Amino acid sequence: MSNLLKKQKSFNELEEIANELRKRIIETGANSKIPHIGSCLSCIDLLVYIYWNELEIDPLEPNDVDRDRFLLSKGHGAPALFQVLAERGFFDKERLLEFGKPGSVFHEHPPKPGLIPGIEAATGSLGHGFSMALGMAVSSKITAKNYRTYVMLSDGECNEGSIWEAALLAPTLNLHNLTVIIDFNKWQATGRSEEIMTLQPLNLKWEAFGWHVQEIDGHNFNEMDEAFNNAKQKKNKPSVIVSNTIKGKGVSFMEDDNNWHYRIPNKEELKLALKELGFES
Repeated sequence: MSNLLKKQKSFNELEEIANELRKRIIETGANSKIPHIGSCLSCIDLLVYIYWNELEIDPLEPNDVDRDRFLLSKGHGAPALFQVLAERGFFDKERLLEFGKPGSVFHEHPPKPGLIPGIEAATGSLGHGFSMALGMAVSSKITAKNYRTYVMLSDGECNEGSIWEAALLAPTLNLHNLTVIIDFNKWQATGRSEEIMTLQPLNLKWEAFGWHVQEIDGHNFNEMDEAFNNAKQKKNKPSVIVSNTIKGKGVSFMEDDNNWHYRIPNKEELKLALKELGFES
C-alpha cells in the first residue's frame, strides 16, 4: 500500500502553480493548434486546488485501490488536466511535447485508462463522465472502501439528459462520497449557456434533486477550501459545488470571449498573453 497524501500547498503557492500552468496551456495550444484554451483557463484553478489540496493520491502509484478518483467529464478541458497531472508528478513533463502530434495519446480529450497515468476514464462525449463517477462512488460503498469520487462538469454539459438521470440517482443511493464540480463559465460551444438552454436557477435545480449545494467563485482558493471541506462533512447526501468561473480567465483579451473556445493564438497574441501572465519572451 502506498502512502496516499494530499500535497497541501498554501493559497499563494496554488496561485503560482495555476499561473505557470496557464502559460503552458496557452503555449501548448499555440504550438499544437489544438483549441479549447478558453475552457481550460476557466477550470485550471479548480483543478490545481483539487489535485494539490483535496485528492488523496499517490502519483507514483496511480492505480492504488484506495486512491480518490477524479473524472474530467468536460473532456475538452483535457489540455489543462494533462498539465496538472504532469506537474503533480504522474508522468514526465517532457511527454507533453508530444501533444497533438500523430500517434500521441495527448490530444483534445482524455484517452482510455492505461495510456496516461492518472486518467480514470475516456471522456469528452459530454454527459457520460458523471455516470461513470457515480458508478465509482457506488463501488466504494459496496467494497467498503473510503475513497471519494470527484467529477467536473461544464455548464453546457448540464444540457444533457444523462446528467439529470445521474443527479436523480445519486441522492437515492446516499452517495455522500461523491462531489460534483460545475465549471460554470456561462458559455458553451455555440453561445451563451442561458440562451441555449434554461439552466437557471441551477442551484435550486440540484437542491430539488436532493443534493447539498454550494456556490463559489471558482477562481478563489479560500472559497474552494471551505466548500470542499463542507462537502466532506455531509454524510447523508452527495455534494455539488457550482463554481462561477470566467472563460479564458487570466488573459484580458481571452476573458469571457467565446471565440477562444476554438481559436488558436497567433504569435503576437501568444506574446501578449504570456506578458500579461508575467512571462516576458
